[in-house]
Amino acid sequence: MSQHAVVLAVVAMLGWGVWTVLANEATRTIDPEIAMVLSYATGVAVALGYVAVRGEPVTLERTGVGLALAAGVFAGIGAVAFYAGLSYGRASVVTTVSALYFVVAAVLGVLVLGETLVLKDAAGIAFAVLAVLLLAN
Repeated sequence: MSQHAVVLAVVAMLGWGVWTVLANEATRTIDPEIAMVLSYATGVAVALGYVAVRGEPVTLERTGVGLALAAGVFAGIGAVAFYAGLSYGRASVVTTVSALYFVVAAVLGVLVLGETLVLKDAAGIAFAVLAVLLLAN
């Protein structure tokens, strides 16, 4: 994996960490649905700005567009559940449990995409699930 990819992953981790705290605080003063809409609308503006600054041509292919739209449906479902969860429970628990989305992605990667899952990967997933169980209780 390239160092650039790791740097971007760390930036994503930091961004999502701060986003979680701010989202939690927002749901204390406004409805979680409104907080989510405002947050994601701002996120779309940031993404559009990034695309514009990159200066590379935008290419659209039918299959990719369909998959991206379907991904948006599931991201929206996750976002609604996440923000609603913040209004009902502790941010530390909601965030930790929802962060296990990578387990779903790993399982789907094996079942749907034909990726391999070695013992080390399975152990990492098991420890992550154990960590969430410990944090959530």
